[in-house]
Amino acid sequence: MKKRMHQIDLFMKYPHEVQEELFKKLITTGRNTEFGRTYGFADVHTQDQFRRMVPVSSYEEICPYIERNMAGEQNLLWPSDVKWFAKSSGTTNARSKFIPVSYEALEECHFKGGKDMLSIYCNNYPETKMFDGKGLTIGGSQQINQFDSNSESFYGDVSAVIMSNLPYWTKFVRTPTLDIALMDEWESKIDKMAEYTMNENVTSISGVPTWTIILLQKILELKGVNNIHEVWPNLEVFFHGAVAFGPYRGIFKSLIPSDNMRYMETYNASEGFFGIQYDPGCDDMLLMLDYGIYYEFIPFSEIHKDSPKVIGLDEITIGEQYALLISTNAGLWRYKIGDTVQFTSTEPYRIKISGRTKHFINAFGEEVVVENAERAIAEASEVTGAQINNFTAAPKYFEKNEKAAHEWIVEFEKDPSSLEEFVKVLDATLRRINSDYDAKRYRNMALSLPIVHKAETGTFYQWMRSRGKLGGQNKVPRLSNSREYLDDILNLMGVEAKV
Repeated sequence: MKKRMHQIDLFMKYPHEVQEELFKKLITTGRNTEFGRTYGFADVHTQDQFRRMVPVSSYEEICPYIERNMAGEQNLLWPSDVKWFAKSSGTTNARSKFIPVSYEALEECHFKGGKDMLSIYCNNYPETKMFDGKGLTIGGSQQINQFDSNSESFYGDVSAVIMSNLPYWTKFVRTPTLDIALMDEWESKIDKMAEYTMNENVTSISGVPTWTIILLQKILELKGVNNIHEVWPNLEVFFHGAVAFGPYRGIFKSLIPSDNMRYMETYNASEGFFGIQYDPGCDDMLLMLDYGIYYEFIPFSEIHKDSPKVIGLDEITIGEQYALLISTNAGLWRYKIGDTVQFTSTEPYRIKISGRTKHFINAFGEEVVVENAERAIAEASEVTGAQINNFTAAPKYFEKNEKAAHEWIVEFEKDPSSLEEFVKVLDATLRRINSDYDAKRYRNMALSLPIVHKAETGTFYQWMRSRGKLGGQNKVPRLSNSREYLDDILNLMGVEAKV
């Protein structure tokens, strides 16, 4: 672990050199693939040439290559045989996406990210006793499946793919057993996980906050105790990702009321492992630059253009929003993963996930992104003593004599001391951190005070279940510029939708 910390220090000090070397290695490796021959990788020698000669790709544009790969053809996007695919349903598109996971991506990216997470944690907390017990992993809500009887290709959630390829010895240090961890039916899986793990010596948890809460609540119910430390007295850390942790901090504090409990954020997606929280005192993540991923960025204002401006790591500006563009050792070339990030530092490069390219509200020129919403929700919860399970928001358009507004559905685990105060703090925080929203709210000229509906406990769970989207890889869309999700949930709640 100490040796690896020296390597991390190296790419922190020489980020551009590390990325350029990795870029050249990727281009050389992909030169003789069908994609590489089509776009002239043999003639690509610089990063500028790469941008000119190779198009920016969405999933739909590279999907034909992936479908042929899944059917057994090889050397299409990447030269080594690719037989594993991470299934990702996303949150805005009902169509499943299958992301290729090469041997190199498993070893040099996903596994390496997991090891680095532990290395950084142990470097920060050398007195840790985490290895005296077991690590609980919550994920993999999809079994490993074969595409068809004639194919040697397999798919599952990225966490299921990773767990299925872990070395044999890891079964002695993690829980639950693989057959439970890879169960397909989510509700039965939660029951089995709770029953199996509640009698283990769990010292660490890895998972998505929303589904982790459900598991912990189930364990408390089965054990008949008030908090998780009565079940796992040696639990010391929760490694979390996928959604911002701020809105959930209060409920975790009630479930695990210990001042010694630690929380560490990671950024691991189907497409790759991108970031790890490096400094316990900061809520950003170190961009991991030596995982076989070459990074480019699309400024937020360019995201929806047919030919967007693309910049390199050396051109980014702190505080700006960028869509992430990656080229990887699994054959994703200049691929838009759909996430937006914001840089908080350039020495070293550290980021926050700010949202999704399709998840924002800009119906009236206010440009509210997911990071704004999550920060406002967290502050409103802190001021009013509320605890949040889930939320979503969308625009309410002008109607007769009514002003437009943002309409929210919030499911509270613990109600705010005053819903009126919650709304006021939510609005005030958005106005303070987003000048475009503040301008539209000026004297209620374009936007009036937000409308907030309080949802019954379990509403979002029921909604996700009705859509067949239970499990670790499925997340509630926080923001939408259309009312599709909001009206659907309001209908489930029996509330008349406002258009």
